[in-house]
Amino acid sequence: METTVIDAHNISKTYDPSGIPVHAVNNVHLHLTKGEFTALVGPSGSGKTTLLNLIGGLDRPDTGNIIINQTDITKLTNRELVRFRLQNIGFVFQSFNLIPVLTAKENAAFIMMLQKIPKTKREERIQALFDEVGLSDKLNARPAKLSGGQQQRVAIIRALASHPQFVLADEPTANLDSAAASNLMDMMEKLNREEQITFVFSTHDQRVIDRARRVIRLVDGKIEADIENK
Repeated sequence: METTVIDAHNISKTYDPSGIPVHAVNNVHLHLTKGEFTALVGPSGSGKTTLLNLIGGLDRPDTGNIIINQTDITKLTNRELVRFRLQNIGFVFQSFNLIPVLTAKENAAFIMMLQKIPKTKREERIQALFDEVGLSDKLNARPAKLSGGQQQRVAIIRALASHPQFVLADEPTANLDSAAASNLMDMMEKLNREEQITFVFSTHDQRVIDRARRVIRLVDGKIEADIENK
């Protein structure tokens, strides 16, 4: 039986940066079930990243409701929303958002530390993920000593390490060569299959789109197509 993870009803978000309203997300309805592997695609400015931020609680919609695991996150206070994200959602940002003074290992384990997961469990999980993406020799390197692709992999490990209910990833393969991107997608597919983590990607990358089992195309803030990708 399918379990609903995300149920977004009639959500809209308008920005007005220069006096001209921009409807970044326009009356979108979205239903995702546990274990999906979904890509949001579309041209730049189509609303992919805004929609990802809304369903992740990083931004609030102007209208509509977003229900995640039976919790309406649009009704949570800011403090409640922070706690909810910490316990349920893994994020992968285009800009990495690594902490410069921490090592790669410490950055990857940061969310687990906030969740008060014991050190031995943190270290076992981090070591296994670093081994899987070929970064076991970079555990103690700080972000400034890592390439863009290496920083991206550390950011993705951070999102995956704490066994989140689902992962929201904004252009997760943008800084990776073909071999690294393929290896990373293999790992995410494995975690999706074995741990039933739900993945939602915002992407232009055909390598990600080809792996997705569902492809949702956005144009001008609206869902233009929703296709099962067999």
